[in-house]
Amino acid sequence: MTARASSTEAGTERQGTRSLGRGIRLLRLVAARPQFGWRLSDLAAASGIDRGTVHRMLACLVEERLVAQRAGDRHYLPGPLLFELGLALPDHQQFQRRAETQLAALARRMAGVAVLVLRSGNEYVCCLRAGSLPLTGSVLYPGNRRPLFTTAAGVAILQTLDAPAQRAVLLDNVAQEIARCGTERLAALQRMRERSDRHGFGVNLGDVLPGVHAIAVPLRGSGGEAFAALCLLGPPGLYGEERLPAIHAELLAAQDKLATEAQRWGF
Repeated sequence: MTARASSTEAGTERQGTRSLGRGIRLLRLVAARPQFGWRLSDLAAASGIDRGTVHRMLACLVEERLVAQRAGDRHYLPGPLLFELGLALPDHQQFQRRAETQLAALARRMAGVAVLVLRSGNEYVCCLRAGSLPLTGSVLYPGNRRPLFTTAAGVAILQTLDAPAQRAVLLDNVAQEIARCGTERLAALQRMRERSDRHGFGVNLGDVLPGVHAIAVPLRGSGGEAFAALCLLGPPGLYGEERLPAIHAELLAAQDKLATEAQRWGF
């Protein structure tokens, strides 16, 4: 093989890897808004990819059923193949079923909402939610995906990382926040992290969303790394600062049970 041919092959391989990476980026964005969906122009702006390329990539993803396009408003949504691919992970399904039972009991006992989020790189994705307490404005519903630093559950995971890893995640998260919402919430998000650092676990006392308090602890897998977080949400009257020790104790008890289940199913 000549040097020119070798260089051409390497360039093609890099281009293919780059295209795959952009496709995955689009899928992650589409999955972040499973109910509302995305307009083509908004996906292009959020991904930083030009509109024409996004349109071609989406056409391929729709054809493969990884993405769907809603007839009513033409918004792009997660497609059925994503669910079908998830069926190849039965251990994850078993863990989710066990966790669902424990979250329902925790939500009843604490008269609030119990949530389990999974770490997904620099983001979290809501896995389970239990409890019927109305909490206006909360985005912690199954399938929703956000940067780690935007919720007490994500902050609880961040607290388990070493300083360089935390900085790397925060740089990415701040960039995502500014691209999505501007700079308005950055001070509030900083207050939540500082409050959480003082307590040693995730604490949001209306810092980001007035009227909604959240307390969270991480879940570690068999390797010791935090792969998820368990969170309780409620109104200030039920989840005020004076109740933090009692709520934290309940979360730690549930954490122990869920950690045992996680290790049983290979997390």
